[in-house]
Amino acid sequence: MTDSKNNLTNEQCDRLVAEMRREQQERLAGYREQALKIFSPVCARCGREFEGKKRRELTVHHIDHNHDNNPPDGSNWELLCIYCHDHEHTRGVQEARCEEAPSAQSSRPSLAHSPFAALADRLKRPK
Repeated sequence: MTDSKNNLTNEQCDRLVAEMRREQQERLAGYREQALKIFSPVCARCGREFEGKKRRELTVHHIDHNHDNNPPDGSNWELLCIYCHDHEHTRGVQEARCEEAPSAQSSRPSLAHSPFAALADRLKRPK
């Protein structure tokens, strides 16, 4: 079967996706290994130490969020555990929710939408 937009077969699409994933893993392995040589195996946020098999739970966080900015001195990196890294990338969404009024939230895209944002107010209303 071919994709009508690009005239690619499923096999070609699979090969292209596999190649892109391989290239991404090579880039990741390159700066991850470099960061692990530069920094101690400690999460920069929670301070947990990671030795042995646990080192796989350490991730490289790009401070400026630009994955193409990989200076050899590691000045744009910090090692974060998977939990702190996840928190770092969701922190902006949570802060935006707290700063906005409920009327502004309803017009935002689904990523910033919180269906239970006004639940406490609704429960307080007399019936």
